[in-house]
Amino acid sequence: MSIKAKLVAAAALTAAITAGLATPAVAAPAHPAAAAVAASSSTVTEAQWLADVSTAIAPARGYIEQRTAEPTDRKLAIVFDIDNTTLATHFHPFAMPGIAPVVQLAQYAHSRGVALIFVTARPDFIELATRISLAKAGYTVDGLYGRDLHDLFEPVQQFKTDERIEVERQGYTIIASIGNNWTDLGGGHAERTFKLPDYNGLLS
Repeated sequence: MSIKAKLVAAAALTAAITAGLATPAVAAPAHPAAAAVAASSSTVTEAQWLADVSTAIAPARGYIEQRTAEPTDRKLAIVFDIDNTTLATHFHPFAMPGIAPVVQLAQYAHSRGVALIFVTARPDFIELATRISLAKAGYTVDGLYGRDLHDLFEPVQQFKTDERIEVERQGYTIIASIGNNWTDLGGGHAERTFKLPDYNGLLS
């Protein structure tokens, strides 16, 4: 994608975030039929996606409980991706509500003293709108890293790896990295990784 196309896409995302600030904050469909309608243009329903997210994220709670069981002087952190990892941007591109099982995990981790850090390929000029969306969904934002103009020329995985290194430089031990694309997780600098479903790139 050219830099012009990326900037156009970023502008569209900004408009979507702004439009969605008055909409429901958590994605948790009440009925599978409604979810199927919402996902009619895709190959997976919202209900199935949320079920798969719940399955994929379930082991993380026990790990966090175990990892935080003993007091430590270290600053512990979890690094999250945003789109379709913490906010439901595929099925709700304007509302972008929080993803219920991930919100619950994040809140649990934070209650155990773990910082919540967000590293996203979104451009940093929409940082305020992104912070508002995350807070509205129920996340505590202890750190948010988006791409500046220079970063748009860098592969996403390298950018996200570099940002995790920066988080470590600030004194954090990253106990987990959570994302729905391998580019969110590759490159190391996290004790554990948890991969959420993206269905071969459908939920990018």
